[in-house]
Amino acid sequence: MAIWAKAALFVGGMAASTLGIKALTSKCAKKVYTHTTAAALRGKEAVMENVTKVRECCGDIAADARALNEKNAQEQAEDIIEDTYEEVTAEEETSDEV
Repeated sequence: MAIWAKAALFVGGMAASTLGIKALTSKCAKKVYTHTTAAALRGKEAVMENVTKVRECCGDIAADARALNEKNAQEQAEDIIEDTYEEVTAEEETSDEV
């Protein structure tokens, strides 16, 4: 490739980059950037609202699960107390008969 071809490519690249910079900093481009950023922010707000709803639901589910576990633990404790009472009563009756 001749030196003139390389020089032409270099000058063409410089011209393209200059035009690119002008295009990127134009009013029209700034308007596009603004609208794109605004859309991204609206999307972020929508996602954060959904995340908040999911967190609230998960909190409710966790609270219900804790209450259920406490209820089950209390019922088991009552069953153990009843079983122990019945065993003690049965032992007392057996010792009274002897």
